[in-house]
Amino acid sequence: MALFLTKDLDDDAHSRLGVWQITETEAELRALSSIPSDELEEISFIKSESLRKQKLAVRALLDCMFEEKVYLSHHDNGKPYIENNATNISITHTDKYVAVILNDIDDVGIDCESFDRDFSAVEKKALSEDEIDDLDDDKRNEQLAIYWCAKEAVYKKLSQYNVDFAEQIEIDSFRPKGEGELEATFIHKDGYEEDFDLEYMTFDRHVLVWIAGE
Repeated sequence: MALFLTKDLDDDAHSRLGVWQITETEAELRALSSIPSDELEEISFIKSESLRKQKLAVRALLDCMFEEKVYLSHHDNGKPYIENNATNISITHTDKYVAVILNDIDDVGIDCESFDRDFSAVEKKALSEDEIDDLDDDKRNEQLAIYWCAKEAVYKKLSQYNVDFAEQIEIDSFRPKGEGELEATFIHKDGYEEDFDLEYMTFDRHVLVWIAGE
């Protein structure tokens, strides 16, 4: 069992974070998780073994975070929800880790990426000119990864269609550290601006960014 981390978030008594490191075989993950039969059937149709393991690891993590068996589903826009529990949920997964954030009251957002991925394309499609000017050449890829995860977390929390990451999601200037806080602004299409506080942590060449609540 590769439960990497679970913790209640200090700044929000209603939020809980969980991370699972995928070290098991697919068969071991199936044995670990009490997955509903219809969900298991859906996973079995996924061609990629890595993605099947990620989905199973999410289920194993949920079993650790809930006392009762929960039924995971998704809205038409892809946003996850739990059918038999009112808790808000956001999910992220990579080849090596999956993570979940829960909140009893507010919508949440979370995203995780490996620093070993090339994020050069993110600079062109997701960053504003000010954000590009703020990039540090020495840690450019790591900084791009954090920018991307932060914008993804905001996007997942708000769950809106046709969001322009470069124009509508602004991340305040920062320098990459082992962990820290970020400030973001989402600019709605009617011009209304909404501010968010995010947190991030790095581990094992990965970065995890989340919004716990309001």
